[in-house]
Amino acid sequence: MGEPLTVLLSRMKDGDRAARDALFAAAYQELRRLAHARLRGGGRNTVLDTTALVHESYLRLVQTGELTLDDRRAFFGYASRVMRSVIVDSARARLAQRRGGDAQRITLSTDLGHDLAGPDEAGIVQVHEALQELELADARAAQVVEMRYFGGYSDKEIADTLDLAERTVQRDWDKARLLLRAILKPA
Repeated sequence: MGEPLTVLLSRMKDGDRAARDALFAAAYQELRRLAHARLRGGGRNTVLDTTALVHESYLRLVQTGELTLDDRRAFFGYASRVMRSVIVDSARARLAQRRGGDAQRITLSTDLGHDLAGPDEAGIVQVHEALQELELADARAAQVVEMRYFGGYSDKEIADTLDLAERTVQRDWDKARLLLRAILKPA
């Protein structure tokens, strides 16, 4: 079996570039599980699949430079945030296409339905923007929402990652839902 993630993270902090690839090889199955949970049923994003989400997230993690995370929990929390970014950017790109970005002249046909952005992509962007407002009011509750909604974590996994009691995570989730409902409520 390979090195633990904490050892690989430590090696990366010391400048070992090979440790980065070893880290993602070691974490790949867990990242796929998170991505699959996030995309389960295709309900929240119709463009990305599990593999595409994991690979795009990996590319973004690599492009940001050296990771300065100390442990497994911090790594998967950060990976969840990167997955959120990938999903939101994908939804925004699809919405831009829907509104005429990269507009191409086409002949109208009844076969165009599969090319349109799904109704859920607008929801993803709205949730992302509401989450940014929530971060200002309650950063921990926003992190719980991010990990649950965008990362696919269970309450237990979130509690373990954030070093909280599971009941605290549930209270933060309930509070965040109320705040998000108020933020998302049309004026």
